[in-house]
Formats: sequence, C-alpha cells, structure tokens
Amino acid sequence: MSRRKESDDAGSTTGAVTGATAATPARSRRGRKGQPDAVAEADRAVKRKNQLTPRWWIFLMVGLMVAGLLWIVVFYLSSALLPVPGWDNWNLVAGFGLVLVGFAMTTRWR
Repeated sequence: MSRRKESDDAGSTTGAVTGATAATPARSRRGRKGQPDAVAEADRAVKRKNQLTPRWWIFLMVGLMVAGLLWIVVFYLSSALLPVPGWDNWNLVAGFGLVLVGFAMTTRWR
C-alpha cells in the first residue's frame, strides 16, 4: 500500500506541474520585457490625451480673441484708417482671423 501512496504522491506532483503552467504567463511577461505591453501603452496614450492644457494656452487663446476684437474696434473707430492704413477692409479679415484662431484653440482646451 505504501507503494500506491507513493504513486499517488507522484500523481500529485504531476498536478503540481500543471499548476506550474499557471506560472508561464509570468515567465512570458519576463520574456517580453523589452516590448511595450499593449494595454500599458494604451493607458499611456489615454493619459497623454486627457492631460490638461498648459496655462499659457489659455492666455494665448484669450489674448488672440481680445486682440482680434480690439483690431476690429480700432478699425471702425478710426474710420478705416488704422490699424494698418494700406489694408483698407482687409483689416476686418485680419481681426476676424485672430478671433477665429482663438476660437479654434478652444477645441483643444481641457
């Protein structure tokens, strides 16, 4: 009987070997150490995408919109003589262009 028990123990060691297959993912992760993990890379991409915009972005965005508005106001108050005398009505295009660039920057603001 003791021999059977030893064979049963031997059978249980084969069970331990199948339990060792559960350790293979850890081994496979170690084998891919130089390669980036796809899930971790996706997480880093999401974090980069969801980062807050820098403070200078907000100041530049608002500054462009205010500068465009002031450009248009100066153009109308000076009876089309200022801010650039030779541009005539193209001063309006420049002013609205500044405002539109500022508004376009708001789409990237987080």
